[in-house]
Amino acid sequence: MPAAPDFPPAPDRVPVRRALISVSDKTGLIEAARTLAELGVELVSTGGTRKAIADAGLAVKDVSDLTGFPEMMDGRVKTLHPIVHGGLLGVRDAPEHRAAMEAHGIGAIDLVYVNLYPFEQTMASGADYETCVENIDIGGPAMIRSAAKNHGYVAVCTEPSDMAEVLEALKAEGATSLSLRKTLAARAYGRTAAYDAAISAWFAATLGESAPKRLAFAGELVQTMRYGENPHQAAAFYRFPRPPAPASPRRDSCRARSSATTTSTTPTRPSS
Repeated sequence: MPAAPDFPPAPDRVPVRRALISVSDKTGLIEAARTLAELGVELVSTGGTRKAIADAGLAVKDVSDLTGFPEMMDGRVKTLHPIVHGGLLGVRDAPEHRAAMEAHGIGAIDLVYVNLYPFEQTMASGADYETCVENIDIGGPAMIRSAAKNHGYVAVCTEPSDMAEVLEALKAEGATSLSLRKTLAARAYGRTAAYDAAISAWFAATLGESAPKRLAFAGELVQTMRYGENPHQAAAFYRFPRPPAPASPRRDSCRARSSATTTSTTPTRPSS
């Protein structure tokens, strides 16, 4: 396994000077972007998100202005670039990281707000195979994971409620705290885990399998529950064979099952 470098301790307070925003669900987007702009934060965005922010009269850079590469391949490639991920992963107080950022013109990104292509909703709507595949987000999870890994310096938001917490911290303190960034990172990995679990389960179903070969679960409350599941209890998957247990007519009800969200949306590739 990689050894942990001897990085300086992460600071408690980190001001936000640049934010990268790319969202499919644009609920509260303009309000959040306007608040960030009023706080002096530079906004960087992609596709439809950038257009929505610009249409609201706010200054916003396209991510291609940072990378020097246009969005391409029907939007499949736009943020997968060293300028973006270097700005997210660089440990600002580590001399070698700082030198690399300066040598390659990589600016730090202090806040990421990304929610993902609506794969779960697209799947639940009964969309065809090709549409479901196009709604598998790649760049979004990559940015979320990069930002969450470098939570010593970067705040990562995947929901409007996350962004609301960050904005409150910035208005009150002018910076995010390490405690908040850790909390956001934990939530972010929970979101990407749930997202990948949904994709894995969908692929298994298309192959006629009852479940993926490797089972996963996440702690999100699902909207549809099976017999024996309770809303106040976290579900789990069990690896079989299980140890012998006394016969019981309710035995099967103890095996929690996952279920897809039932929200239905138009099965089209979102603009983020």
